[in-house]
Amino acid sequence: MIEFITSTNFSECQRLFHGRGHAYENLSHVNVDWLPPVVLITLYQEVEASWLAEQAVALQALVPDCRSVQVQYRCRAMAPTEVLLGEGIEHTQVQELGLSYHIELGKAQNTGLFLDMRNGRQWVKENSKDLNVLNLFAYTCAFSVAALAGGAAKVVNVDVSKASLGKGRDNHRLNRQDTAKVKFEGVDIFKSYGRLKKHGPYDLLISDPPSFQKGSVNIERDYAKIIRRIPQLMKDGGRLMLCLNSPDLDENFLLETVQAECPECRFDSFVSPPEVYQEAHQGKGLKVLLFTYLPCA
Repeated sequence: MIEFITSTNFSECQRLFHGRGHAYENLSHVNVDWLPPVVLITLYQEVEASWLAEQAVALQALVPDCRSVQVQYRCRAMAPTEVLLGEGIEHTQVQELGLSYHIELGKAQNTGLFLDMRNGRQWVKENSKDLNVLNLFAYTCAFSVAALAGGAAKVVNVDVSKASLGKGRDNHRLNRQDTAKVKFEGVDIFKSYGRLKKHGPYDLLISDPPSFQKGSVNIERDYAKIIRRIPQLMKDGGRLMLCLNSPDLDENFLLETVQAECPECRFDSFVSPPEVYQEAHQGKGLKVLLFTYLPCA
């Protein structure tokens, strides 16, 4: 695995190895992330203890300033994390594109920042000046942090998890941003369009939903519900970033759903993930599509 890691810049958080893309034979069950000063190995199936220990030693030697190598077992109930080498670090602050984010290790399946969305956050940072931004499925508000860094006038973060939004507020404070420009709505998106409309209309809508969340989201069924509300939420000429991270649905699912539910949206371009996210089969990984809402076109 180590021989496939090509990064030489370890100053920022990043994925070091993406086995889940099935581009590397016999390694589709392994990802490796650098969350300074922690290297995190994620396993989707059990491995030999000796192999894991060997990888930990090699990774610690490869990555400057690594103080901890940890493993998260996604293949086990509750996705437990254990320390393989070094310190038992449970919290750190990482940098990306000049911004900082809180990371938690060992407490939940996700750490607080999805590294594959780096280029999406960069696009938002570069295209948010003076805009009113709606951030759906906001999680810990990384898009919101990027938008304010890019000069957004206001960002409305919406997520059913108030705890995640609380962490998002902490991320804004970590970056010394003006939280008076940020709204946090801890509501079910599909039941609260009235709450969303009162902060609009919006210049930019970001939608990065989970593929499936028991009891709340089945994105194959539910994405259409979001897209058909676009005319009620957006300004004429507003931009949309629609994201999809289901391995079972490709970009055509989004293109066809937009065409059916809101044909006034013109497809503009894709935002590709970082190069490390190699996929053996096109359409299996993260999809980020940009549209413009043009009701008078």
